[in-house]
Amino acid sequence: MPKINMLNMKGESAGEIELSPEIFDVEINEHAVYTVVKNLLANRRQGTQSAKTRGEVRGGGRKPWRQKGTGRARQGSTRSPQWKGGGVAFAPKPRDYSYTTPKKVRRLALKSVLTSKVQEKELIVVDSLSFEAPKTKDMVNFLSAVNADKKALVVIKNSDQNIIRSAKNIPSVMTTDARSINVYDLLKYNSLILTKEALEEIEEVFA
Repeated sequence: MPKINMLNMKGESAGEIELSPEIFDVEINEHAVYTVVKNLLANRRQGTQSAKTRGEVRGGGRKPWRQKGTGRARQGSTRSPQWKGGGVAFAPKPRDYSYTTPKKVRRLALKSVLTSKVQEKELIVVDSLSFEAPKTKDMVNFLSAVNADKKALVVIKNSDQNIIRSAKNIPSVMTTDARSINVYDLLKYNSLILTKEALEEIEEVFA
């Protein structure tokens, strides 16, 4: 069973804590991670791209020149794709790019990334995290105390507005609740900071 040294807000040791082997000590499946990240990015696409086909551009009703006898290639419209000002061949149209991946694959990918965070020593567990008021300086001092990387994902159990607003003005820091973590965000941020409550929530929900 993997263990990790838990810290307090000052970066001091607060004892060891055991991690669930079902989540933090699994065989890493890179293909599952790739599949889920691809799915997440596809689901975020707006799909609003659009271009006009030859039937939608204006003009081109008259045949440019007669069919035979000119020595040039036959043309039926000046709005064909090969003409300047013509329509687009196979023009992209608004569409929905979203699709779903199996729940088991999503769980496997999440556990794979969490395991890699433990193996690469990028997981930080703190016994508690709270601020009296929303202050960016307090968040910066906390991240420095626990030796977090510049790009950090802070996971809390409840939506504590003091914590969320303290991190809001730091571009490289993101806060989220334990039930909303996803593979893409875990990979995007180098350091993963979990409160003890958030860790227990993750183990309860995703085990």
